[in-house]
Amino acid sequence: MSTNDYIKYITETFVKHFEIPKEERRQLRLEKKEAKPPAIFQWFGLLPLSISMMFKRKG
Repeated sequence: MSTNDYIKYITETFVKHFEIPKEERRQLRLEKKEAKPPAIFQWFGLLPLSISMMFKRKG
């Protein structure tokens, strides 16, 4: 990818971002954030989930 292509891509992305109304951008950001799994499961996989389930079952 040449430098001109890269600058063109960045410019297009920037313009697309600011064409969307601010409230809609905020709503999209919140939806994306809610869809993500908790960070501890993302970082360590199913191990924390299995440990938490084991402690909940004993209690």
